[in-house]
Amino acid sequence: MAHAVESRNGQAEAAAETAAEAAVRRRWWSGWPHWAPYAAAVWSLLYGAAGLYWALGGGGYPFGPVAQDRSTASLLEPSRAAVVAPVIAAVGLAGAVCGVLMARRGQRQHTRGVRRALLALGWAQALALTVVLQDYTLIAVVAFSPLLVVFAFTGVPGPQDGIGDILYWHRDNLLILFVGGVLWTLATLAYQRRTRGLCTHCGRGGRAAAWTAPASAARWGRTAVLVAVLSSIPYDVTRVAWFFGHPLGITDAFLKDMQDTPGMLGIGLGLAVLSTAGGVLTHGLVARWGEVWPRWVPFKAGRPVGLATAIVPALLVAVVLIPGGLQMIRGGNHPFGWGTNYPAMLWVVWGAALGAATLAYYLRRRGTCGHCART
Repeated sequence: MAHAVESRNGQAEAAAETAAEAAVRRRWWSGWPHWAPYAAAVWSLLYGAAGLYWALGGGGYPFGPVAQDRSTASLLEPSRAAVVAPVIAAVGLAGAVCGVLMARRGQRQHTRGVRRALLALGWAQALALTVVLQDYTLIAVVAFSPLLVVFAFTGVPGPQDGIGDILYWHRDNLLILFVGGVLWTLATLAYQRRTRGLCTHCGRGGRAAAWTAPASAARWGRTAVLVAVLSSIPYDVTRVAWFFGHPLGITDAFLKDMQDTPGMLGIGLGLAVLSTAGGVLTHGLVARWGEVWPRWVPFKAGRPVGLATAIVPALLVAVVLIPGGLQMIRGGNHPFGWGTNYPAMLWVVWGAALGAATLAYYLRRRGTCGHCART
């Protein structure tokens, strides 16, 4: 009888695991370690082809000189197509080859030198596309995305002719670069794990470092949350002060100019409110309500908070904060006072700390991997 019960229990557990694995396979995004290298290769090939087109004199080069109200703060702007476009074409071709080699790893073992070269190229592209070549566009799109959706239907208030006056080609190009950076991050991470014999989905399989243990992650995760919250306060305080007529960190003349510009101080206050709300939500990465929905949340009360629900938006905000902060650092001192640039320079610290806090949250809450069954 005991044998029969154990057998039935074992069969039930096996069936449950099989069903869970099947559910994972049904989600297209769960196969990212397999399709990400191919997707990164295709992206690089297409953008490299665009670079060749621009090098041959085609129009639409996105880093050329434009009117001040249509420029961005990307490191490549302004530049000449004759100089930069051939480099874009060459890097795009190299990226396409790199992506295919990463995807086909397993059919042919790569030497240590080839592996290092592929990882260096992959991570370099990921960093350049998501951070180095970006400006404040990413954080502006994330912060104002609800308004952009409304404007698409109602029109843009003020002198702008439409949504195209906000998301023009030079900014659209930076969003395209960001998508490529995300693809290269996923592709390189999957290749790095695969070539080390680790699970490509969760990264487990070797000897786990002590800092990845849940108890350890809880400790340094709390520190990361504290740093993230504190680094956002100077920006919030200055913008709220300006809205109420206090020139904190700026000249009286600059405050008067903003008061005379319709909506300017309101936008600053809105960003400060969003930043403060983000600080509250960041606390959820170490609080109980960040793991279980509170009682006042309709239809969700008492249920576990899904990992993706917390991790995806937190990571997105962490990534877009860093290039915005780097832009402010490159801008240096501002003639209208320290309050214009210096508080926003801390976005770099905020983004890095938020990314660390998100990683700690993941390490604490991740369960058994649905692909390798490791705990």
